[in-house]
Amino acid sequence: MVFERRRWALPVAALALALVAAGCTSAPDAPAKAGRTPSASGASGAPGVSAGAPAGAPARVCDKPAAGPSKAPAGAVTVDPAVVGDLVTKTENSPPHTTFWLRPGTHRFASDPYAQVEAKEGNRYLGAPGAVLDGRRTNQYAFGGTATGVSIRYLTVQGFVAPRDEGVVNHDMADGWVVEHTTIQHNAGAGLMAGARQRLAASCLRANGQYGMNAYKTGDSIRGLVVEGNEITGNNTDDWERRQPGCGCTAGIKFWAVDGADIRGNWVHDNRGAGLWADTNNNDFLFEDNVLEGNDGAALMYETSYNAVVRNNTIRRNNWVEGRASAEDGDDFPYATVYVSESGGEPRVPARTDGIEIYRNLLEDNWNGITLWENADRFCNSPANTSSDYCTLLVKETGRCAPPAIARAPLYADCRWKTQRVDIHDNRFVLDPSVVGCARECGRMAVLSHPGGSPDWSPYRGDRVARAITLEQRNRWHDNAYRGPWTFTAQDGSRRLDSGQWRGAPFRQDAGSTFAPRAGG
Repeated sequence: MVFERRRWALPVAALALALVAAGCTSAPDAPAKAGRTPSASGASGAPGVSAGAPAGAPARVCDKPAAGPSKAPAGAVTVDPAVVGDLVTKTENSPPHTTFWLRPGTHRFASDPYAQVEAKEGNRYLGAPGAVLDGRRTNQYAFGGTATGVSIRYLTVQGFVAPRDEGVVNHDMADGWVVEHTTIQHNAGAGLMAGARQRLAASCLRANGQYGMNAYKTGDSIRGLVVEGNEITGNNTDDWERRQPGCGCTAGIKFWAVDGADIRGNWVHDNRGAGLWADTNNNDFLFEDNVLEGNDGAALMYETSYNAVVRNNTIRRNNWVEGRASAEDGDDFPYATVYVSESGGEPRVPARTDGIEIYRNLLEDNWNGITLWENADRFCNSPANTSSDYCTLLVKETGRCAPPAIARAPLYADCRWKTQRVDIHDNRFVLDPSVVGCARECGRMAVLSHPGGSPDWSPYRGDRVARAITLEQRNRWHDNAYRGPWTFTAQDGSRRLDSGQWRGAPFRQDAGSTFAPRAGG
């Protein structure tokens, strides 16, 4: 059976659209029958877990935001909510490294859609208790400019209408920004863009039209990104995958070409689409101590990227909407809750690890488990590479990946994003079909590809990629604990294996693991 990898779309800011070819990335098709199913776990605490040490209580930021200073700090410029545009004017008239204290109340800009704060280097914006910056569904952006070292704290930013793929806060993707104890909600587009060395902490990204945060920067220069202790919930209210099927332009957070990111201690829940999605030439990621639950699609997608650690996360009740919709449509691809697509460890790309390590996580009552996948037709310079302007991090010039050179070393290996060196161990996989509301489609682990067939000069035609991902690329499950009726798919989608077949020759997976198929929850 042939599985066709779904189309994807680059999460580019509009400022960069002129520089990037249209339709140049990838994302799963929006299920035609997807209807929102509220998470039953959105208010639950952390479960008791015997295997590993998954994340504890969720970061409940949105309903209990920290309060800012009730008085202006010494030397701060006070901003008056009664004066329309006061924040813009006082930013313009003050030198860099000024602290602004926004008094309690609703602050507004002029009615010009492009009225916004052009921050200066080192500016600090502090909100008093009850300080709100409201775009009134008129202004597109709240904070922009290329100044570095800007900080925003204790402020609510809402009601702005950034266009698709653009962001409201740090619109111009400046470096070194710090956003802490801030609520960014009910905006169109992305609530927040990212720059290098940006820190997002203890903040609420809620009910934004497209992304909570779009971690893309023109020139692919994001390094050292930290996202810690945030609540990221209910984003993609504009349902972009339904409006533009296959755009690949949604997630609680989407990362693009980020080199070095720590994603720790966040509560990512009830987003329409994926929770966290790293797409195209990301590298050196740590996903640790997060609670990922109730997202319509996958909790975590790591696609055409490199070198990551996924550990100590609690991942529950994800993918119920999109997984169920694909099954109802007769699509038996194992859409997963943790989806590793054309991604793997690569020692030649510097990172804290030279593999993808997935360990000490709890996956409970999700639609499917972990899928390792490669599209045999998706490689650098192929028409099936929907990230069309991009090549792998091992080949700088796309045009080199062409016959006859691509059929020989080193290009035969280096022109393809490979799912390799993935080590999945010491996790606990729990499935109670009565909780998920499914029969047999929702409890699969998978490692597979499909027969390569395009283009006609491809050196990857036939089953060579399917054999490689399954048997030759050091992808390994071991020492896991399974509870519930799990089944397994290996090499191609036609194989449905029980635990004995999965552990036996030639696959030899899950050595040292335990299986309790009737244990359910």
